[in-house]
Amino acid sequence: MCLIVFGWQIHPDYPLVVAANRDEFHDRPSDAAAFWQDHPEIFGGRDRQAGGTWLAAHRNAKFAAVTNIREPGAPPGVRSRGELTANFLAQSRRPLEFAREIDGTAYAGFNLLLADQDELVYLSNRPASGVDALQVLAPGIYGLSNHRLDTPWPKLVQARAAFTAALPHLPASEDFFALLADRQVVRDAALPDTGVPLAWERLLSAVFVHSPEYGTRASTLYWRKATGEALLLEKSFAADGRETQFSQISTGV
Repeated sequence: MCLIVFGWQIHPDYPLVVAANRDEFHDRPSDAAAFWQDHPEIFGGRDRQAGGTWLAAHRNAKFAAVTNIREPGAPPGVRSRGELTANFLAQSRRPLEFAREIDGTAYAGFNLLLADQDELVYLSNRPASGVDALQVLAPGIYGLSNHRLDTPWPKLVQARAAFTAALPHLPASEDFFALLADRQVVRDAALPDTGVPLAWERLLSAVFVHSPEYGTRASTLYWRKATGEALLLEKSFAADGRETQFSQISTGV
C-alpha cells in the first residue's frame, strides 16, 4: 500500500473515512477485497504470497492498514509486514495494546494504522528523530505514503486536499475515486529525493502509479458510520491500468 488518506472523527456521521491506493509489482499474487474464508468476520484484500493484508477490516469495527517505508537497498525483514494488520484483526486486543507488543526489529520499515470504534493508533519502526514511534491520533485528516505520517510529498499534499473537499459529499464515492485515479506525474523540481533513480521518482510521484511491471493494483474506499455499519468499495487494476474488478462489501457490527 503506497498512499492512504484518512479522516478520523471529523465527519459527524462517519468517524473513520479512508481512501487508499495499493501499489505493488503486478506479478505478486493477491486477492481482491472479500470476506476471508479462514476468518469470516474479516474483509479486505489478501496477499497470497505471504498471507497478510495491506488493508482490511472486521465486522466489529476494527480496521488496519500498512505501508512500507522506502529504503533502497535495505534488507528484507524477517517477517512480513502484512501479518501485522492480519494479526491485529484476528485478535481481540485494542489498538494501543497490540501496537505496544510489536517487535519492530523483525520487520522492514513500515507505517501501521490500527483502529477500533474509539481509538486510532499510528506506529512506525522508522520514527523521525524526536518523534514518538507510537501515537494515538487526535481527530483530524492525515496522510501516509512511503515515508512517515504526513510527510509532505507532493502527491500526498494533493490527495489530502482532494480528500478534504470530498468529505462533505459522503456517502458519494465519485470524488474519492477520482482523487485516487490521478496519474499526473510531479515536475522534476518538486520531486522528493528518496534514494531511488530519477525515473522511479517520477513514476512513483503520481497518486495512481502506472507501469507494466509495478503500479497501482487496487483503489480502496472504507468508511464506518457512527452507528457501526461499514462500507468497503474497491477497484482492482491490471498492469495496463484497466479496471478489472469492482468489489463492494457492506456490514453492520
